[in-house]
Amino acid sequence: MESSKEVFAEGICFKKILLIFIFGSLFGCVMEVGLHFLKYNNLVSRQALIYGPFNPVYGFGAAIITLCLGKQTKPLLIFIWGALLGGAVEYSCSFIQEHVFGTISWNYSNHFLNFNGRTSLFYMLCWGMITLVYIKFFYPFLSRHIEKIPIKIGNILTVFLTILIILDAAISITACYRMKERINDEKANNKIEVFLDKHYPNER
Repeated sequence: MESSKEVFAEGICFKKILLIFIFGSLFGCVMEVGLHFLKYNNLVSRQALIYGPFNPVYGFGAAIITLCLGKQTKPLLIFIWGALLGGAVEYSCSFIQEHVFGTISWNYSNHFLNFNGRTSLFYMLCWGMITLVYIKFFYPFLSRHIEKIPIKIGNILTVFLTILIILDAAISITACYRMKERINDEKANNKIEVFLDKHYPNER
C-alpha cells in the first residue's frame, strides 16, 4: 500500500490560517490605499503596524471567516455569517483601539444603522459580500496554492512570518500605548520609554 504524500498546511490549520492572515492584512492595506486614492486623488498610508503594509483588521477578518466558514457551501449562510463576523471584528478592533490606545481610526456615526460608530449596516453588508466572494472564489485558490508550497520552505516561512508579525505587533502596540502616555504628558520613566520617544514620536 502506497503512503499518501505529505502536504504542507493541509486542511484548515495554523500554518494556512497564518498565511491567510498575512494575505488579508496585505490585501486590506492595498485596497484601502487604492480606495482613498480613487476618492481623494492622493496617496495615504493605510498600514496599521509600524513595519510592513499590514492592516490586521482585514487579516483577523480573513482568518476568522476562514475558520468559521471555510467549509460552508450555502451562499446565503456565507453572506449572513460573513456580515456578522466582519462587523464583529471591525467593532472589536475599534473598541480595543479606542479604550487601550485612546485613538480612533474610523467613525461611522453618520451612517444609517451604525453601532456606536464602530461599524454600520452598510459595512456589514460589504463584509458579507466580500466574504461570499472570498469563500467561493479566492479561498479555494489560496488554499490550493498554499498546499503546493514545499514543506521545508513552508515550515521556514511559517516560523519567519510568526516571529515577524509578533515583533511588529509588539513594537506597534507599545509605541501606540506610549503615544497615549505622551498625549497625557506622562514623562518617560525607563530606557524602553526613552527609546520609544526617540524612535517612534507621535508623527511616526
